[in-house]
Amino acid sequence: MKHPVARRKFLKTAGAVVTLAALGPRLFAAEEKPAAGRFQKAIMWGTVGGKGSVGEKMKAVKAAGFGGVEMTSHLNQAEVLKARDEAGLEITSVCGEHHWSQPLSDPDPQVRAKGLAALQQTLRDAKAYGAGSILLVPGIVNKEVSFDDCWQRSIEQIRLAIPLAEELGVKISIENVWNNFITTEDQAMRYLNEINCPWVGWHFDCGNIIRYGDPIVWINTLGKHINRVHIKEYSRDRAMRSADIWKGFAVALLEGANNWQGITKAFTAAGYSGYLITEQGGGDTPEGLRDLSERLGKIIAS
Repeated sequence: MKHPVARRKFLKTAGAVVTLAALGPRLFAAEEKPAAGRFQKAIMWGTVGGKGSVGEKMKAVKAAGFGGVEMTSHLNQAEVLKARDEAGLEITSVCGEHHWSQPLSDPDPQVRAKGLAALQQTLRDAKAYGAGSILLVPGIVNKEVSFDDCWQRSIEQIRLAIPLAEELGVKISIENVWNNFITTEDQAMRYLNEINCPWVGWHFDCGNIIRYGDPIVWINTLGKHINRVHIKEYSRDRAMRSADIWKGFAVALLEGANNWQGITKAFTAAGYSGYLITEQGGGDTPEGLRDLSERLGKIIAS
């Protein structure tokens, strides 16, 4: 996604569609995973809406049928841990709260320093929660930041965070997003190869990639470098009809362009197992959460 405001806007729009549909410290080599091809259901915390405390929302997530949740960084750790344990959920990964507002690619070195500090705190949060991976948007290409600048600056900052990642046993996972940066699978592999560290991999988003290419090709290319997965739908037809690329997200899971059967087979072939994390609107009500869980279950069973 583009940035926090745009992400929330998309979730609100897509949420209406999905709710209507509902009504009608581990070492790199030792991270425990289910056997290849065995997937579990999780949800991104930023998509869990409605009223209530962290604990109440986590219980609602559990009641809907999810086993895991991807938390946001920079929350009250004690509150999150208490809620996690009371709900019986696993925290699968942690999404950085400040990588859009304090990008590692910013021209201002002071902003980059803040972005690095935020990245390091996200790693510490993941360690505290027992999550083995964090989600990082590495930078933003815009009129002030060229592709090459984004590439060089973000890699420089990520390398500064690697010692802490290794110390904590938490992987840094780069997400493919609409940041005008890394739009092909070959660029993604070149980026990871230049960093050349087992503690840095990929957080693959199935919906974001539809704008740029085929998810299956990306999965086949990234292979073992995929640490975590976002499940999100996108409709090319809806985007074309509305002449608004963002409207492509306003569609329920299973009703867009993704070939889910092919995608799950590709993940299995790549050796990926564990949680598929839905980042989809519609989680503002118990009915919406159940609908997301049921649709994700159909994807897993496809």
